[in-house]
Amino acid sequence: MVEAQTWTTRRMSNPRLESEQVLDIPATPTGDVRNQNSGIGSSLSPNLLTALIIASWYFSNIGVLLLNKYLLSYYGYRYPIFLTMIHMLSCAAYSFIAIHWLELVPFQHIVSRRQFLKIAALSAIFCFSVVCGNTSLRYLPVSFNQAIGATTPFFTAVFAFIITCKKESAEVYLALLPVVFGIVLASNSEPLFHLFGFLICVGSTAGRALKSVVQGILLTSEAEKLHSMNLLLYMAPMAALILLPFTLYIEGNVTVVTLEKARHDSFIIFLLLGNATVAYLVNLTNFLVTKHTSALTLQVLGNAKAAVAAVVSVLIFRNPVTVMGMTGFAVTIMGVVLYSEAKKRSKATAH
Repeated sequence: MVEAQTWTTRRMSNPRLESEQVLDIPATPTGDVRNQNSGIGSSLSPNLLTALIIASWYFSNIGVLLLNKYLLSYYGYRYPIFLTMIHMLSCAAYSFIAIHWLELVPFQHIVSRRQFLKIAALSAIFCFSVVCGNTSLRYLPVSFNQAIGATTPFFTAVFAFIITCKKESAEVYLALLPVVFGIVLASNSEPLFHLFGFLICVGSTAGRALKSVVQGILLTSEAEKLHSMNLLLYMAPMAALILLPFTLYIEGNVTVVTLEKARHDSFIIFLLLGNATVAYLVNLTNFLVTKHTSALTLQVLGNAKAAVAAVVSVLIFRNPVTVMGMTGFAVTIMGVVLYSEAKKRSKATAH
């Protein structure tokens, strides 16, 4: 069995640019080990297998955004909390299959009540972030949604300073300036700007950043660290239970409404099941990309994903864009890249 080591990676169902989520990820195996341990890998070259995994990562990350947007804005399914709960139930079911049946990673038990409460706290923050992100898609185009999501490093740095008093180098803080300036530029020139959608999207982005910081604080001891797949296995059902009373109170008898819709249009069943499956694939492909490449590759792919998702969404949904808006988005992405490079140099200097 390959010894585990700590990597920095990103995960969850409504993926965006994130940083500093410390999880236990198995060490990257050599090509020989991959081919011996993988039924698919045994019939494919390592390079082809890696390319397929990266393509799957892009498909799932962009696909879940587009499906959410289509369901909530175009199809008329205006129940973002219930949709998020379906995502969580799907992640719980698929995680159980992946760990207990397919044995993709070793199963880890919750070792204490304290660890359970920590995971529950992370689940609550996770719920807030994902629900806000999905709700924002009702009001904002995917391209603008992704531009806002790209500011995650800014909020991460802010929460890390407020909660842990962690100070970054001057170079890191300077790199955050174009991140903020770009989104201000994009907001001022967004043709479909919606104030409520903008605020809850900012809330979603801040929630993801807060979760990454809190996770680094709560699950630090070796006894409490969980592999990303095991963490999802525990967090997903907790998140579903947290969301249940909110969807019943805010969205009413949404289950009956959904079943009634399904009786008249069976396509919604395909949409919901497909959407929930792709939401889980986001987490699975995050793990596979890191396993077959590195956490750094995942970070680079994340930097490019926002831009690719924005372009694809504009081509599909035909939402209007402006030159100033695209310039602001590009400045934000450039800032994220500069931030990532500054963080790497800062860590190298510290060591």
